[in-house]
Amino acid sequence: SLLPVQFCKPAFAFLPQSPGSAAATMEFGNAKFGAVALALQALFVALFAAFAKYDEQADAGLWGNATGRLRPAEVGTENSLGPNYPMFQDVHVMIFAGFGFLMTFLKWYGFCSVGLNMLISALVIQWGMLVNGFFHLKDAKFSIDIQGLLAADFACAAVLISFGAMLGRLSPLQCLVLSLVEIPIFVANEYVGLYIFKAADMGGSMFVHVFGAYFGIAASKALTAPGDGKNSNDHSGYSSDLFAMIGTIFLWLYWPSFNAGLASGDDKHRAVINTYLSLAACTVVAYAASALFEKGKFEMSHIQNATLAGGVAVGTVADMMIRPYGALIIGCLAGLLSVFGYAVIAKKLRAANILDTCGVNNLHGMPGLLAGLLGIIYSASASLDDYGNGLYQIFPARAPVTANGSAFEYVVKDGTLSVEGGGAGRSAGSQAAFQAAALGLTLLCAVLGGLLTGFILRLPILDPVRMENFFQDDRFWHVPSNYDARPFGGRAACR
Repeated sequence: SLLPVQFCKPAFAFLPQSPGSAAATMEFGNAKFGAVALALQALFVALFAAFAKYDEQADAGLWGNATGRLRPAEVGTENSLGPNYPMFQDVHVMIFAGFGFLMTFLKWYGFCSVGLNMLISALVIQWGMLVNGFFHLKDAKFSIDIQGLLAADFACAAVLISFGAMLGRLSPLQCLVLSLVEIPIFVANEYVGLYIFKAADMGGSMFVHVFGAYFGIAASKALTAPGDGKNSNDHSGYSSDLFAMIGTIFLWLYWPSFNAGLASGDDKHRAVINTYLSLAACTVVAYAASALFEKGKFEMSHIQNATLAGGVAVGTVADMMIRPYGALIIGCLAGLLSVFGYAVIAKKLRAANILDTCGVNNLHGMPGLLAGLLGIIYSASASLDDYGNGLYQIFPARAPVTANGSAFEYVVKDGTLSVEGGGAGRSAGSQAAFQAAALGLTLLCAVLGGLLTGFILRLPILDPVRMENFFQDDRFWHVPSNYDARPFGGRAACR
């Protein structure tokens, strides 16, 4: 053959294989993944056909060419997709390029890092819309609009964070199962937090970052066997770390859109400013802390990750009146906390055989907990003096109770708004208590759901990756001739 041997079908594939051989297991496992993936996609097509419809803004029978009427989003603007589309695109780049490249730090696992990230995202976009739609069914159908696409990307972020905790140790089939199991738990927890507890979490620090991090860590713990943390391929290289920094830069640039995407009016403007300032302060402190913890030199894993922690830590309160200096303080705390996590806490977790490949506890978990605590504090101090009637836009449950479930209308700078069905008349202290309840529930759902998922991922039918194949692309991909993963052995460095 004129082709390099790595691109040819392995010779053992043409020979009879015993049912228990490693070669037969690999071939059968890959075929099983293909069958399951196709079956899932067919199921999604059927479910979308039965339950999904265009939002009225996209329905040709209601607007535009069919009637000659302008859609509301088109009045006075050239952007027919409305104000959320640019931010949706930013978040979309974060999901596919930012998260994907951030995970390429492993020297021999780049194909899987980017490729499985794309697979999970494409699956969760559809599955997340369906599950979320079932929680909001109206007239036996749910509508799809730009805001729904943005919410689907947020669901992707939660699963990708969990995937990061187990990076290098999951097969493609296990990735499908992780997505299928995690999304219903994620959506249910978010639904309770937002619509029953009516907690404020504009940037998703609680419902996305805390949930995704501790779901993934719990699943990793349930999946981990003794000795799994000792593998010489669990390390980065000069080129792989450069690729990972591409992901860091994409995420850093677009994080204001992630935190502000679902906000409106002055809340959106404020969320962008607060996130921008928090990220800037966080980056300076992360560099300083890295130099202090690493005896005068920077550690690349700190810079790739801790510089982003400010975006997580400010997420819950991004749209609140935290003041510009408050955003800077939050960023400083986040940078220090995240570097401390990588330099100190990660080693203790690994010693306890709690494996967290990407360090999601340090970037998403602990900064997310900080965001949740800040949400409690700022909710307890929020008043009409600071917010005016905009208080009811951020905290709808604080609006007065109305008679007969009618809407509570209030006037803000941009016009008249309303709280559908009226508010709950909560005090600031009561709102803070519900914020705490939402954070506690999120942790509980994440840990219990993650443990359950980890045990499911261990099932032999899912073809779990063997320890000797951890952190290696050639288990699932045709690789080029200069691919040179080392045989299993040795102790990996902490990340």
